[in-house]
Amino acid sequence: MKNDNKKQFNENQAEPMTEEQQGELLEKFDNESVVRKFANKKMALTVSLIAILYSLFHLYITFNPIPTLQQRALHVAVGMGLIFLIYPTTKKQDRSKIAWFDWGLFGLSMVSVGYLIMEYNAIVTTRGGIPNTTDIILAILTVLLVLEASRRVTGLILPILALVFLTYPFVSHMDWMPTKMITRPFDLGDIFGQLYLKTEGLYSTAVGASVNFIFLFILFGAFLQKSGLGQFFNDISLALAGHKQGGPAKVAVISSGFMGSINGSAVANVVGTGAFTIPLMKKIGYSKNFAGAVEASSSIGGQILPPIMGASAFIMAETTGVAYGTIALAALIPAVLYFFAVIMQVHFRAGRENLKGIPKADLPRIKEVMKERGHLLIPIVLLIVLLYQNIPVGHAAFYTIVATVLVAALRKNTRMSVKTVLEALDSGARQSLSVMIATAVVGIIIGVVNLTSFGNVMTTSIASLGAGSLFLTLFFTMFASMILGMGLPSIPAYIITATMAAPALAEFGIPILVAHMFVFYFGIFANITPPVALAAFAGAGISGGDPMRTGFAAMRLSIAGYLIPYLFVYNPAMMMIDTTNVAMNAKVFPMAPFADIIMITVTAIIGIVALSAAIEGYFKTTINTIFRIILGAGALMMIVPETLTDIAGLVIVAIIFGLNIVASRK
Repeated sequence: MKNDNKKQFNENQAEPMTEEQQGELLEKFDNESVVRKFANKKMALTVSLIAILYSLFHLYITFNPIPTLQQRALHVAVGMGLIFLIYPTTKKQDRSKIAWFDWGLFGLSMVSVGYLIMEYNAIVTTRGGIPNTTDIILAILTVLLVLEASRRVTGLILPILALVFLTYPFVSHMDWMPTKMITRPFDLGDIFGQLYLKTEGLYSTAVGASVNFIFLFILFGAFLQKSGLGQFFNDISLALAGHKQGGPAKVAVISSGFMGSINGSAVANVVGTGAFTIPLMKKIGYSKNFAGAVEASSSIGGQILPPIMGASAFIMAETTGVAYGTIALAALIPAVLYFFAVIMQVHFRAGRENLKGIPKADLPRIKEVMKERGHLLIPIVLLIVLLYQNIPVGHAAFYTIVATVLVAALRKNTRMSVKTVLEALDSGARQSLSVMIATAVVGIIIGVVNLTSFGNVMTTSIASLGAGSLFLTLFFTMFASMILGMGLPSIPAYIITATMAAPALAEFGIPILVAHMFVFYFGIFANITPPVALAAFAGAGISGGDPMRTGFAAMRLSIAGYLIPYLFVYNPAMMMIDTTNVAMNAKVFPMAPFADIIMITVTAIIGIVALSAAIEGYFKTTINTIFRIILGAGALMMIVPETLTDIAGLVIVAIIFGLNIVASRK
């Protein structure tokens, strides 16, 4: 690689944020980044040691599992304890040391799991899950600890939502409640026994997925980061697209998409990759708002990109019972179409504003990038192979972590020392805390829904609003998913929308995988949809743009993300599955006919190109307003999976593009 050229390019043509500036911005938009910075080295070492042991515990139980309730309770309790040690009570609290009461909360977290371990046999045999007074006291304590830990890590939205649900069984029998929501009375034993003593509350399948799969994949991502994969994605993106028209924006789309899929946090990804790409976009002429929007749209798109999908694919597999391989394959074409749509918009914007790329002489070369760091892709390829060989997901993650260390050792510049391995174990544990506590809080919601059947009320309400129309039901489900996912990380957003909104689609016989993918998309895209568009706000923080304008620009760039879910509901061939004569709760799907897959993909690609040109008002030259409207209509006709609309749309697109090409030559 031309290190001198790259260094010269970074210094002379871009002004990336410093690590300190990145940290300040992350703390503004991402509660996960508000952590203590210990002045005492022994204290820092103690916390790191606990985090490393937490990681080693998860590696151990991958092949040596313990009883489910104990395993999940340990995962939550030790993780909570780490949260109280790492995260301050408030942003204004002294972060150089751990407050005495946080040590107390750490101790109470250990008590919550210690009691379950000691009383496990009595709980599951002697008492048969029926709580006594001590059980109820420990249950209430654990719920309060979970809510406080969640407040520190995820902010107020998720714990407040959980409290609203937790209030429901206390008042659900009252006469003033709506008729559909009235239930039998529940006492403390009913409510907190459900949450604490069973695997249908705090320790639900969501926490099960966190302990068995998600933690290991976050740890895998930490090892990849330490090996230098993030640098590889930046370099290869620059080498592939940096010199193209509007190159820096295309670099942002490619690198942010890959990294967003692995790290699972859109906001953190915006700041991490955007600190480099946004200044480049501004340098060649993209506006502040557009530059921030490109990074936000790309980072949020990483959550829908296989193979890892920000770890949400594994939650979906656990929730639906559909094999991970089927989910990853089904998500592939929609994700590729989404990123293609974003790239086409930045391409046409660059053409309209005559924005050039970066000189090739100032960029790394593909051959040299692959030579230096290309071997780091081997663990990802191995992961895909193992998962498609039906190796247990946890085992596959373990093997790829080991493979990452071995593969990184092939070259000196990526080799991981013992210290680096320990840092990766520490980093992976810390990164996992937000997912762990989010799944635990969501467990409160799941527990209440299972206890009271509130989910049926939500499903009935959505179906009633839809009035028997599939399109209207999809629309209201989309709206509910975006509200429920607003301001939440991708994994809890998916779990909540899957619990509350996805069942509404069962009324129309929509297969479970399609229904879950539909709500998953809109739960994710809530993070770039104003008024609570955290990923877009973080992008605006780097670019210096207006947060709301950046949010609306991100929505415009992500227009395909709002359309694609409707497309694969009406034509599941886009997900490469054949749903003909398949039951709603089917776990196995045959492959769709190859001709159908090709047809819907090709027409969608043409429609996306046309829609992007209509939105930006440019193809080979500028397009006037009337032609943009006509072209947009033709594009939508191409995207709708019907033969007649495809033909009509193709004719319209061909005419408008033909006239535009002629105009450009003149």
